[in-house]
Amino acid sequence: MIVKEIVVGLFNRLKKGLFKTKKSLVEDTEKLAKGRKVDESLLDEFEELLIMADLGPQAADAITEALKAKVKEDKIKNERDLTRAFKEEAQKILKEGHALMCAGEDPYVILTVGVNGVGKTTTIGKLARRFTDHGFSVTLAAADTFRAAAIEQLEIWADRAGAQIVKHRSGADPAAVAFDAVASAKSRGIDIVIIDTAGRLHTKSNLMEELKKIKKVIGREKPSAPHEILLVVDATSGQNAINQAKIFNEAVGVTGIALTKLDGSAKGGIVLAINKELDIPVKLIGVGEAVEDLQDFDPAEFIEALFE
Repeated sequence: MIVKEIVVGLFNRLKKGLFKTKKSLVEDTEKLAKGRKVDESLLDEFEELLIMADLGPQAADAITEALKAKVKEDKIKNERDLTRAFKEEAQKILKEGHALMCAGEDPYVILTVGVNGVGKTTTIGKLARRFTDHGFSVTLAAADTFRAAAIEQLEIWADRAGAQIVKHRSGADPAAVAFDAVASAKSRGIDIVIIDTAGRLHTKSNLMEELKKIKKVIGREKPSAPHEILLVVDATSGQNAINQAKIFNEAVGVTGIALTKLDGSAKGGIVLAINKELDIPVKLIGVGEAVEDLQDFDPAEFIEALFE
């Protein structure tokens, strides 16, 4: 009974967090089609609506073409049929969920990357709290040495989560911090290491080279690490999130995406764009400020919360 209540609570948080996206996608779709014949002209307008909601041209085109085929087969006659068919096609685009699984390594090393302002350090803190709540020991590595406040912010999260922290002085070599964190975790039997890195403009090649160095140095201490390279992107940035993912992936090989601030955006359709255009799974989504609002991405639940 308690487990069921927790699951329902998380789903309700997801629904609440997707409120703006639901309005821009589902409700606006119904308004567009209300009282009108669903034909090719209407579906061209619908495709524009999808692009405005940041589904991206590939996902928008795939969905629209599938709907046009169903119209020709007389399977879509009104706005209710259109919404139902839209839901079906959206489900086809979303890949199976890939939860963040920290097992089989000692320690399991997560390298987090992303540009400034996406909520990277907060995501790390929430993730650390989740792990410690489930009985894992966690070390946070303050490898964002460029901004002094970043170290202080990570210290606050470490304290909240009951995690340890490895830090150097402001301006120190970020790769040295990462190396020391992994070495310390190995010697002390820590389960998980999460490494914070400086928020960087993905257009700055020298900063991307620094990320490559951090990855290389981690691998020297533990050859299989990092086991996860988690890119944190802001849902409100829309299509720019796609560009960030492509560039970071080319530089260090992103293994998963944490999509933050979905609750503050009507651009949650970016999830479909990411699935259609990138071969990188969305693993985490942020739908609010609380620790519980950082959730594993479940495609089926995402669609249900969006269309319910």
